[in-house]
Amino acid sequence: MRDVVAYELVSVDGVAEGPDRFFAGWDAVMDANLARVIVTQDAVVLGRRSHDDWAGYWPTSDVEPFATSINEVPKHVATSRPLDATWSGASAIEGDLVAFVRDLKQRSGGDVGVHASLSVVQALLAAGLVDELRLVVAPAVAGSGRRLLDGVPPLALETVRSTTSPTGALLVDYRVLG
Repeated sequence: MRDVVAYELVSVDGVAEGPDRFFAGWDAVMDANLARVIVTQDAVVLGRRSHDDWAGYWPTSDVEPFATSINEVPKHVATSRPLDATWSGASAIEGDLVAFVRDLKQRSGGDVGVHASLSVVQALLAAGLVDELRLVVAPAVAGSGRRLLDGVPPLALETVRSTTSPTGALLVDYRVLG
């Protein structure tokens, strides 16, 4: 069975919406952390908004290690509208997101990544389908915006790994225990 791994950028107060508002910079430690995450993934689930934002950037980006990975991996998009066919490997999820991801977990393969896509992460956490929650916590308080764990039931987490980057971000990996 595959693991579903959610990777999110958040502020200290848990805001995940619009990380460009509170995220000061990226560094080599964060690059290495992201590389460690994506190397295990052979499928990605995105929300429609994340797909549309990323489809306008990543296909022509040379920012590594993420560009090659996100452009080559199959991308399953939670949406009720047809996708613009310009981003290779992107397809719309037909039917229920939770049922689709539950089925995807049962297939053989690497991890299933969920990047950004706040509503998708919240739905999958609520359904008990996220196995790992990997956070990059910016050393800032956003003050307002959608929070990662809004509407998510109580969860027990085990800290698997944590480190601090040179820019002061906390990189922490949690195993979701239930």
